[in-house]
Amino acid sequence: MTDKRIVIAGGHGQIAQHLTQVLTAHGDRAVSLIRNTEHVDAVTALGALPQVIDLEAASVDELAEVLAGADAVVFAAGAGPNSGPDRKDTVDRAGAVLLADAAEKAGIRRYVLISSFGAGEPVAEDLDEGWKAYIKAKTAAEEDVSARSGLDWTILRPGRLTDEDPLDAVSLTEPPMDAGSVPRADVAAVIARLIDTGGAVRKTLMLTSGSTSIADAVDALG
Repeated sequence: MTDKRIVIAGGHGQIAQHLTQVLTAHGDRAVSLIRNTEHVDAVTALGALPQVIDLEAASVDELAEVLAGADAVVFAAGAGPNSGPDRKDTVDRAGAVLLADAAEKAGIRRYVLISSFGAGEPVAEDLDEGWKAYIKAKTAAEEDVSARSGLDWTILRPGRLTDEDPLDAVSLTEPPMDAGSVPRADVAAVIARLIDTGGAVRKTLMLTSGSTSIADAVDALG
C-alpha cells in the first residue's frame, strides 16, 4: 500500500483509465480531472475520485485548489484526433502548461507529461496538418515543462499506441529510439512505476514495446 494521491488531467482518456486501475490496485488514490459530467460514473467505476474541471477555461488558482494535497500530477489530456489545430494548442499545449502552473502554485513537484514520438524534432512539411499541429503543441508543452526548476518532471514519449494486452516488456530510454508501438496499458504501468519510485527526474524518455520488464526498465534510469 503506497497511499499516494495522484491527479490525472484527462482522466477519461484511455491511458488515464489504465493508469487509474493500476494506481488503485497499488493502494493509491487516483483523482480524475474530467471536463464532461457524463464521464463521472465511468471514472468512478474504475476507482477514481472525479473532479469536473475544464482545462480550457479554468484559472491557475481554480486548478491549484483541485490539486491541493496531491503527491504527483500526470498530464494525460488531449484534444483528440478529430480536433482542429486551435484545440491542439489549447489542450495539448496550454493544458499542460496550466497544469504545471497550478502544480507549482499548489506546491506539488512531481509532474509526468505524456507526450509523443516526434515531439522535440523538426516537423516534416509533408505530414498531415492535424499531426503537425499535434506535434508542435506537444513540443511546446515539453519546452515549457522542462524549463521549470520548480518541478520534478519526467516527459514520456510513447510510440504508436495500441489496445493490445499489456506485455510488461518495454524499451525505455532517452532519445533517440527507433519507431515502434506500445500498448496503452504498458504506458500506464510505466507512469505508475515512475511515480512510485520517483525515478527519471528531469529526463525525457522514449517508450516502445521491448524485452525489459517495466520495473527493471524504470529502475535502470535512476
